[in-house]
Amino acid sequence: MKTKESQCVTLKRSGSDYVLKLLSGKSEQEELEFWTVRTKRLRALKTSRN
Repeated sequence: MKTKESQCVTLKRSGSDYVLKLLSGKSEQEELEFWTVRTKRLRALKTSRN
C-alpha cells in the first residue's frame, strides 16, 4: 500500500532540489558566500517586518 506524501514533505523536497541546483558547480568558497548573502537577506527581511 502506497501512501500519498504530505504537501509539506513535497514542498521541502522541491526546495532542497532548488538549492542543490543553485549550488551545483560552485566551489566551497562560493557556497559559503551564497549562504552568507542569503542569511543576511533573511535577517534583513525579518527585521523589516518587526
